[in-house]
Amino acid sequence: MTPDAPERRNFYGRIRGKTMRASQKTYLEEDLAPLTLHGLTREENPSRSLITPPFAPKPLWLEVGFGGGEHLVHMAARYLDIGLIGCEPFVNGIAMLLGKMRQANLTNLLLHPGDVRDLLEVLPPACLQKVFLNYPDPWPKSRHHRRRFVTTGYLTALARVMEPGAEFRVATDIADYVRQTLEEVPLAGFTLITQGSTPWDDWLSTRYEQKALREGRPPHYMTFRRT
Repeated sequence: MTPDAPERRNFYGRIRGKTMRASQKTYLEEDLAPLTLHGLTREENPSRSLITPPFAPKPLWLEVGFGGGEHLVHMAARYLDIGLIGCEPFVNGIAMLLGKMRQANLTNLLLHPGDVRDLLEVLPPACLQKVFLNYPDPWPKSRHHRRRFVTTGYLTALARVMEPGAEFRVATDIADYVRQTLEEVPLAGFTLITQGSTPWDDWLSTRYEQKALREGRPPHYMTFRRT
């Protein structure tokens, strides 16, 4: 673990939802293992030795918490010359992504079905060129704000593995999450480039975003550059 790594306080909530469909259980049983990035967990890598980033010499991108996988699959299909890693601890979301991947026939996407901090601890410095944080768990209660991803420990670990000039995108529908993001991300070694209600040109609206819009919560999009 790096000196700046945060204590192991989860920044995500539950890891399993309602009963999955039979097809989703099949995806997990048949498709997950070949797509899983190994050497991340403490069981596989107890010394926390650095691992060689996959997909080299392709540029490497990361999505932190991919939800149902819509955005991750969209980006992997659009940018076939990029290697992507998706991290997600929520089992039902992983199953949803695997269903999408069966149809997409992608070879530039790998998964870590767990905590993204496992990955941040073992990637070498400055190996990521782009990172996405889309609609993260908002932890709305004030006493839980320290569990948000946009806090010092998590952001410092993220900054370590992003190369200078790398892009960090954050999308959220929670006004207080916007506030905390704008306050804390620059302190970790990032410069704010853009923010507002206009999404990126290659953005794919997710089911979480559509729910937010239906419930009257406008999305906010922020782009930072690693300094």
